[in-house]
Amino acid sequence: MSQNLPLPDQLPLFPLGGAILLPGEILPLNVFEPRYLNMLDDVRRGGGHIGIIQTRPGSDPGHPELAVIGGVGRLKQCQETEDGRYLITLVGVSRFRLEREIATKTPYRVAEPDYTPFRDDLLPRREPDADRERLLQLLQAWFQAEQLTADWRSLRDAPIAVLVDQLSMNAPFPARDRQALLEAPDSAARLDLMQALLAARIADSADGPIQ
Repeated sequence: MSQNLPLPDQLPLFPLGGAILLPGEILPLNVFEPRYLNMLDDVRRGGGHIGIIQTRPGSDPGHPELAVIGGVGRLKQCQETEDGRYLITLVGVSRFRLEREIATKTPYRVAEPDYTPFRDDLLPRREPDADRERLLQLLQAWFQAEQLTADWRSLRDAPIAVLVDQLSMNAPFPARDRQALLEAPDSAARLDLMQALLAARIADSADGPIQ
């Protein structure tokens, strides 16, 4: 499927707690619920786009409240397993604002999205003017406090914008912080927010502000 396919006016939603999808990034998913298997069948026959959007904590698990901002993924790979699941890979295309949900006969939820606040998501990522060593120092201190491991050579070599986006999606941030990172206007703002979040967590673990 082409990356240049037009974004849909009606977007099937895959609500997930603690998961975001940023433009240009990859999200693998193991799909097993019948309603989302049905959604994948429809998506494969259609334009190939799915909206990944976080659920709000404490809402009805059967029909949870949704965040206002989500990410559109284009279906890149889809493999059916012997037990009837789908192993899929989505590529992030753009963020969207959930304007309203649409009443449909489908077992899954469908929304009318607004892409206009995120027109720049369709452009190549801009590399922010950043102090890489400062970011890596914060990451090393946080990973040490959390007893996490990382491929530091890869982290040093990756473009800052890619590094920040991948950490926003994959590092163990709570759902509210992931959502804030998703909603950051651009790579520079996301970097600033990530560094502030890391500094706060390091200070909490050390009982004092990081210098």
